[in-house]
Amino acid sequence: MSDTDIALERLDDQLNWYDRKASSNERMFKRLKMGTLTFSVLIPLSAVAATRYSTITAIVTAALGATIALLEGLQQLNQYQQNWITYRSTAEALKHEKFLFLSSAGPYAEGNPKGLLAERVESLVSQEHSKWTSAQELPSKGKGP
Repeated sequence: MSDTDIALERLDDQLNWYDRKASSNERMFKRLKMGTLTFSVLIPLSAVAATRYSTITAIVTAALGATIALLEGLQQLNQYQQNWITYRSTAEALKHEKFLFLSSAGPYAEGNPKGLLAERVESLVSQEHSKWTSAQELPSKGKGP
């Protein structure tokens, strides 16, 4: 296997991973937001029904509010929107590198394009990993033991 094959295989592997993860996080984010919106709309409707069925409606309204809190908590805990945007950005940057490399354009027009591709792909992946690690550490900063 040549250096080019190894570098392109790594690029394709990372590109596919980031693309899949971006799509997955986008779907989860949108599902949670759609659920939050749906349950939010149902609360005023259940309040209207309270004039006739007060006990049942109070339980339903409380359950709707709790569901909204749960959905928003899951979003905050798992950071689906932030991951979606970060992963999509990295996937697009990797696509850009692949296009330039395969076209022998930009920084790949001269020198050692195989080595440069490997360096740039690893740099993009490393940068994204650093951002992810920082984002995971943020919520715990400032809290005591």
